[in-house]
Amino acid sequence: MLDSDGGLLRGTLDVLILKALSWGPRHGYAVAEWIQMVTDGELLVEEGPLYTALHRLEKQRWLTAEWGYSENNRRAKYYQLSRSGRAQLKTEVSAWDRYVRAVRKALIATEPRLA
Repeated sequence: MLDSDGGLLRGTLDVLILKALSWGPRHGYAVAEWIQMVTDGELLVEEGPLYTALHRLEKQRWLTAEWGYSENNRRAKYYQLSRSGRAQLKTEVSAWDRYVRAVRKALIATEPRLA
């Protein structure tokens, strides 16, 4: 979901990061690339909010991290989902599904429904 400046709304980035890491470890830049690629460039993640979110998710123990080397031989921190992170991803996806269905119902309404 985008805010008025085209950025991600709070909470959206967390679930996207968890999903990006559901297939295995990635460094931060690779997470941002994945989000941009799977959304056909509709969602762009800026470096500041990305690393703030990664550190927050690591602090919540939803991610673990290890230092390694990227494809171009640069030192990078690789993040992966912890067991509790996998559980949180399921919870977040379920919540987003409910939210999307509810908003969709409101947006396709053709008349007011009064109690």
